[in-house]
Amino acid sequence: MPPPIPASPTFEQHPTGFGIGCQSPRISWRFSATEGTASDWLQSAYDIEVVRGDRTESYHEKSSESILVPWPSEPLQSREIARVRVRSYGGQDNAPTQWSAWSTVECGLLHREDWKARAITSLVKQKEGPLRPTRFRKTFTLPASTVRRARLYITSLGVFQAYINGERVGDHCMAPGWTSYHHRLNYEVFDVGSLLKDGEDNTIAVEVSEGWYATRLGFHGGRRFIYGDELALFAQLEVDMEEDGHSPFMVATDSTWESHESAIIRSEIYDGELYDAREEQDDWKTSTTSWEPTREIELPQTQLVAPNAPPVRVTEVVNPIEIIRTPSGKIVLDFGQNLVGRVRIRSVKKPAGHSIVLRHAEVLEDKELGTRPLRVAKAQDEIISAGHEIRDWAPGYTFHGFRYVQVDGWSPEDADTPLTLQSLAAEVMHTDLERTGWFSCSHPMVNKLHENAWWSMRGNFLSVPTDCPQRDERLGWTGDLQVFAPSASFLYRTPGMLGDWLQDLITEQLAHPKAIPPLVVPNVIDESFWPTFPQAVWDDITIILPWTLYQSYGDVEILRRQYPSMIGYLDRGVQRGPDRLWDDTLFQLGDWLDPTAPPDQPGNSRTDGTLVADAYLVYITGLLARISSILGESTAASHYEADYRALKSRFQTKYISPEGLLVGDTQTALSLAIVFDLHDDPKQAAAAGNRLARLVRIAKFQVSTGFAGTPVITHALTKAGHHQLAYRMLQESSCPSWMYPIRMGATTIWERWDSMLADGSINPGEMTSFNHYALGSIINWLHKTVGGVSPLEPGWRKILVQPLPGGTITSADVVYETPYGRLECRWEIRDGDRFWLELVVPPNSSATVVLPGREGETVVGSEGKVTLVSTFDSRKGWPPKALVPPMFEAEDTFV
Repeated sequence: MPPPIPASPTFEQHPTGFGIGCQSPRISWRFSATEGTASDWLQSAYDIEVVRGDRTESYHEKSSESILVPWPSEPLQSREIARVRVRSYGGQDNAPTQWSAWSTVECGLLHREDWKARAITSLVKQKEGPLRPTRFRKTFTLPASTVRRARLYITSLGVFQAYINGERVGDHCMAPGWTSYHHRLNYEVFDVGSLLKDGEDNTIAVEVSEGWYATRLGFHGGRRFIYGDELALFAQLEVDMEEDGHSPFMVATDSTWESHESAIIRSEIYDGELYDAREEQDDWKTSTTSWEPTREIELPQTQLVAPNAPPVRVTEVVNPIEIIRTPSGKIVLDFGQNLVGRVRIRSVKKPAGHSIVLRHAEVLEDKELGTRPLRVAKAQDEIISAGHEIRDWAPGYTFHGFRYVQVDGWSPEDADTPLTLQSLAAEVMHTDLERTGWFSCSHPMVNKLHENAWWSMRGNFLSVPTDCPQRDERLGWTGDLQVFAPSASFLYRTPGMLGDWLQDLITEQLAHPKAIPPLVVPNVIDESFWPTFPQAVWDDITIILPWTLYQSYGDVEILRRQYPSMIGYLDRGVQRGPDRLWDDTLFQLGDWLDPTAPPDQPGNSRTDGTLVADAYLVYITGLLARISSILGESTAASHYEADYRALKSRFQTKYISPEGLLVGDTQTALSLAIVFDLHDDPKQAAAAGNRLARLVRIAKFQVSTGFAGTPVITHALTKAGHHQLAYRMLQESSCPSWMYPIRMGATTIWERWDSMLADGSINPGEMTSFNHYALGSIINWLHKTVGGVSPLEPGWRKILVQPLPGGTITSADVVYETPYGRLECRWEIRDGDRFWLELVVPPNSSATVVLPGREGETVVGSEGKVTLVSTFDSRKGWPPKALVPPMFEAEDTFV
């Protein structure tokens, strides 16, 4: 039997290894099974070859590890390139695999002294915003020698797009992304050798716009110039020539560069972009026509960072499906999908001075564009014609959340270029993460629910994980991510992006004297609007998110790096009462957006906020005890373990009756107690589960939970032995429910269960978004319980396969690219009660399989496709009935 084949190695949590900011990058490799791969193949040792310059280094290690193994060679230096390949030994005969293909790792600029560039800005400082984008340019002559290697190291105060000799550099959007600019500033690295002309004049041109750096951010009109009030460019082009005798050629930003106003008049995150083609210089990327001088300024004393996150890119193009004429006579294009990105005009010709305005919105209301949920964000792009054809234009430095676009100034009746479905296209933008997880089942609406959550993640993972992508907010709310992170880390490979975001969190958190995390990261909330005070659920992300990433990727260094954040928050940030639980005089967001909360009071929950906070406090204290043990912090582990036991006992005394019921007696309170194991007595836990089941039936299976309860209620019901009630809630179609928005035509997850009312009107609440992923956290239950897969140990080395069918779902299919290889799990019900499972486990890992209807478990290794069968009646107990007064008959509204 042949061994599996190792894939090309990867480095750290970086998407490519190019421009990495680490001197000793850990190495990982996955395995591809070949036909007839040896059964139960496990690695026993590995070889690594490293080529550095003209020398090859070989290393052999007896180890079963293939994920994030230590860099075997001496640390890399700035700009250094190394090639790496691996092979493994394993199986019964301990035979070697084939060598993997070579991978290349290249360091960026690791030290501040590697930078010779100066930050430059325009000669005249603009007095107020929005700041007009600025163009910078430098012409230089390369020696008459072949270019061997050329790298552009570049960043900006703002967002940029670079060109060399008129050609766009890279495909990144909104670069360098949004970070906590006072502390960390990303820089980008591009291979630009193919764009240069040796022995000739070359021109590098860069356009810089506000981006997140200087634009208006926040609520109620927001604040401008939070980070700075001048746009600046910071770039360094380094060229190595082929012939000996030539030292590296460098072009770095300084006062010899020129600058000019852009033809973009303004470009803002919330309000959109205005482009005046009459002010365009068609040859600005290549011309040597004299511009104004530039001015050198001091770059903020911030850390220059080579990010691990992939860049934002256009990942898909969506064409409109319909042109609508509204009752007021407006022209609206329907793209059929609520998405995030921008609209590109393919071709149009209008007289000079003619304006075309694109207004974006997620929904229609009364058959007109529904812009009220945008609050004060204009979300519109405008282009002013110069009298000639405009081809292939899109805004460069903004993005919108939309399904519908109102087009003013251009109609299907235009004589020159009538507006058609082929005139415009929507470009989907998000951080270009690697897709890793897929789910489908026999129920089309459940599949649509999963697809909607996927679209919401795409729309809200744009540089930072945001709450919404359309209105005057788009901020990195910690609570939203905390509840959705397990789902996100199944759908996509997230440790690079979320690990970078956590570095912003810890930096801003530890700058606070009490180590209180900000509610949004990067933090742009005005203290006069929302003073800093601790908040459970939201601030608990300091411990829960690193733990979630550790469970998904097995990277202990994420725990180690974030450990000061964890202990800082738990020891100093939590505001405690006399019993060391939360101080109950502190306002808690708690079970935010409970469906019964009035539209103008989203925090008015059925479940007491302090109860929610205390449940979370017990849970995270136990997590920190485990994390401390993993990190070898034995004294801290003992301390937090003792504190966990004491807090758990106090929680039980305060909230749990002798029978096991919760004082709050709500679905959220009971679910948190069950999922967080807050009962010690199994009989009490069972009583809580039965009480939760009763409340679910009384509620007629409608959702009765908010931010804290919704992610856990189906897990709690399943854990308590009431999985059919979880399926019944999943399939409920009346509002509030997961299926109600789908019945209403939703293509993403809504912020409120009733963001759109049944009559087609928009919820009157100020916080009404149609693209929020938090309530889509149900898909974690779809992956774990319906699909049946979850990690049994961190990093998916050992896998738990335990599908539990129910409802009207008769089959499910889940695929996950684990750190070790591809996991496939498919099941279906045949002949009424025969459960068939097909499973493919990746090499160097194993799965513990628990089949429904069968006692015990089966351990499966990498032995190709395995089929397991059991007898299980998935319709037993279906459909469960609601509890209603006897004079009323409950209507079945499941789909």
